[in-house]
Amino acid sequence: MATTSIASDREAYDFRRSQKRPGESFSQVVKRLAHTRRPLASFLGAWRDLPERTIREIQANRKRQRDLDEQRLERLMNGER
Repeated sequence: MATTSIASDREAYDFRRSQKRPGESFSQVVKRLAHTRRPLASFLGAWRDLPERTIREIQANRKRQRDLDEQRLERLMNGER
């Protein structure tokens, strides 16, 4: 199999190294990470083990962001910046 060298900065290298599994080559890491699309259904239950307080904080932050988005949209619709 032909090989090609690629350059990456230290941050990219450290990330790739942190994702490396035992016995896995860097090429395998790159291929695995490049194919990370997962069906939306695979995230079902992802918050199952989070404390209720954390879930409430997430929901409050999402609501706050939606409110800010609505305010910004209204300003833009009125020609404001």
